[in-house]
Amino acid sequence: MTEYEAYQEHIRYAHNAYCRIVIRHASFSAARMLATRWKRELSFEYLTEEKFVPFSTTDEYFSVPDYGEPYLFSARGQTVLLDNCTLATALARLPEQTQEEILLYYFQHMTQKKIGEQSGRARSTIGRHIQLALKQLKEEMEVLSHE
Repeated sequence: MTEYEAYQEHIRYAHNAYCRIVIRHASFSAARMLATRWKRELSFEYLTEEKFVPFSTTDEYFSVPDYGEPYLFSARGQTVLLDNCTLATALARLPEQTQEEILLYYFQHMTQKKIGEQSGRARSTIGRHIQLALKQLKEEMEVLSHE
């Protein structure tokens, strides 16, 4: 074995020893970290035995509301049932064209493009009409709430 080969072998052994030491210390650190985490954590079973706290709750958002009396809103020969009297009255006070656009967009879920194609207008015009209709509807509802 030449001196160069001996030196290469020495380097390889030293590198392998270094890698073993690094891996060993990394495993010690990981074990120490897990032990520390386990000391701080509590199991769910311990919490339920102590406080008897349920793990789930019922969200009122998903419960079915009691609407009471339905109110009718008719446009384009179609009738929609609404649960809010103020909203139904405010919709009835809007112009007929505005009522139709609101019915198609919000209740039949048609796109502005399809509504525009049916009425012979551009999509942007229908979008602007719906925006103005909502503003008008808001004003009507404010007037009705003060009456």
